[in-house]
Amino acid sequence: MPEPREYPFSAQERLDFDPLFAALREQEPVCRVRFPYGEPTWMATRYEDVKLVLTDSRFGCAAVLDHDEPRMQPVKNKGGILTMDPPEHTRLRKLVAKAFTQRRVERLSPRVQEIADGLVDRMIERGSPVDVVDEFARLFPITVVCELLGVPHEEQADLRAWSDAFMSTAGCTPEHTEDCMHRMSEYMAELIERRRAEPEDDLISVLIQARDEHDKLTEAEMVRLAVTLLVAGQETTATQIVNFLYVLLTHPAEFEWLLADLGRVPRAVEELMRYIPLGTVGGFPRYAREDVELGGVTVRAGEPVVVDTRSANRDESVFDDGERLDLSRSDNAHLAFGHGAHFCIGAQLARLMLQVGLRTLLDRLPGLRFAVDADDVAWKEGMILRGPAGLEIAWDSAGVLQGATRAGAGGGVR
Repeated sequence: MPEPREYPFSAQERLDFDPLFAALREQEPVCRVRFPYGEPTWMATRYEDVKLVLTDSRFGCAAVLDHDEPRMQPVKNKGGILTMDPPEHTRLRKLVAKAFTQRRVERLSPRVQEIADGLVDRMIERGSPVDVVDEFARLFPITVVCELLGVPHEEQADLRAWSDAFMSTAGCTPEHTEDCMHRMSEYMAELIERRRAEPEDDLISVLIQARDEHDKLTEAEMVRLAVTLLVAGQETTATQIVNFLYVLLTHPAEFEWLLADLGRVPRAVEELMRYIPLGTVGGFPRYAREDVELGGVTVRAGEPVVVDTRSANRDESVFDDGERLDLSRSDNAHLAFGHGAHFCIGAQLARLMLQVGLRTLLDRLPGLRFAVDADDVAWKEGMILRGPAGLEIAWDSAGVLQGATRAGAGGGVR
């Protein structure tokens, strides 16, 4: 068996993607790597191999709880929907899926637009320039997700701080991370008790009904689900909105193409999702239940495989000139939301927030540009997600729209 490479392969610089992945896809599509913590693992880098691991029942997620799974953090996975296999995973997913149907997401669209417009109103009142991370990106998705869950506005700041610790790979001690995870779980347990006494039209109340009236959820499952939805639902979107702006402003020809017709925002969002290597590492490991031939190697029963969807999204056998940003790209079957049974359950809501957020900023802030040199942008360090720690933007005061976008609340949402 080959000696595993140390992973990540190189220091993470901005949104650059290590060229070694292209070489691996060509020469060694399934290779051995070693994460900072846990046992060595296979890593799949080609599109078709990644899809196979994500869909084939010969690979499972639940075994991570019985192994020293490969990971970036010293804290081991505590379980939850991401570490479940059918039928347990199917049972929980069906319950949560009711909150993320296309119809329900479309009903949320006016409120999502209202939240975005309110934040841009405040930015305009403060005047150019502003840090779009603090004034928009950090606030927009957490407000949407907390309203969906039923978290009161005045309690959202603590949840944001705890979520940051949860997503850290180096910035927090294991003890602090554990403490924040415990505090978030305690908070969700308390919120569940409040909603049990006084139900409202929110996701927590729906989960309580499933637990109390149909006995389909345990109390611990309900708490873990709420925590997972909160962290996954807002942190990735907050980071991606800023990444979108950074990439557009550093690709002026593509930016001008988009500004010429904001009806193109949905297509642009899909390409930006494909192109941007959001995570610092590949995804959660799966464990082989039996020997499996994969990408020219034999993965033995009991061995882990990590899939790198970022590499799969650059695979030129699927995406023509895959290393290049092309906002006009069609038939964009990227894997940024995953694939198979663990496909992101909130993908439609994420698309709504990303489309509304991007369109609102571009529509209402004419002449949007960097307020500092692009080389001076500070980037997050020690986090699972890659993105600017802050991003100062400026715009032209003439022509600023007050209170609403030209596109309207529902424009461009898929």
